Amino acid sequence: MIDGYEISTDPARLDPARIHHWLSTDAYWALGRSREKQDRAISGSLNFGVYDTASGAQVAYARVVTDHATFAWLCDVYVDRSARGKGLGTALVSAVRDHLAPDGLRRILLATHDAHGVYEKVGFEALDDPAHWMALVFSRQRPAGAES
Repeated sequence: MIDGYEISTDPARLDPARIHHWLSTDAYWALGRSREKQDRAISGSLNFGVYDTASGAQVAYARVVTDHATFAWLCDVYVDRSARGKGLGTALVSAVRDHLAPDGLRRILLATHDAHGVYEKVGFEALDDPAHWMALVFSRQRPAGAES
C-alpha cells in the first residue's frame, strides 16, 4: 500500500455517512443519490475502504458488484479531495484487481468519463468492440449530472 494508509474490505470499518456525502455531492455519476439508496448499494456489494493509519479516517472508497465467478462491475471509486495526488486511487484499484484475481473472473468492467489513466495503470483497457455491449436504461429523464 502507500505509507500512512491501509486498504480494507471489512464492512465494519466503512463510514457510510462519509461515503454518501462524497458520492451524492461530489461524484458526477451519483449526484443527488439518496442515503437509503447508497446504503442498499453498500450492503449488496464488496466494499473497499482506504484509511489513514494515523487517524483511522476513511479517505477513499470503491465498491464491486460481482458473482465471484464470472463477472464484476467496479463502481463508486472515490478519493477524498484532501487525499488526492498521493497515488491512492491507483493503489485502491490495484487492490480491487488483486482481491478479485483468485476468483477467476472473465472480466471486470467499469465506466468513467475522466479517469482512464488511473485504470489503464492497473491493466484496464477500452473495449475492443463496444457495439457488442448493450444497456437497459430505466429512465433518461434524470437531471443533468444526476446519478445514472
